Amino acid sequence: MPKYVMLFNLTDQGIKSVKESPQRVRRAMDAIKQQGGRLVDFSLTLGQYDMVATFEAPDNATMARFVLTLGSQGNVRTTTLSALSLEEFEKLTQSLG
Repeated sequence: MPKYVMLFNLTDQGIKSVKESPQRVRRAMDAIKQQGGRLVDFSLTLGQYDMVATFEAPDNATMARFVLTLGSQGNVRTTTLSALSLEEFEKLTQSLG
């Protein structure tokens, strides 16, 4: 299943209700699960981004729907990266000329 890394920054609205953030993460876990994906890992981070998470989703359309739904709630801004596993990276490099 395709893997995605999502970087989050809290919006002004999100920081005002930061105490509710853990519950929002749990709701997001349920939402991606209902779409056939899963939350693989989540971390609160220090630095340029406030949080980082790794997800699996069946396809790009599913992930895009999930990202748009999160963004429309107004608590976070996201940057989403498609990610390849080490095994996929190895296969890719072995196919190089």
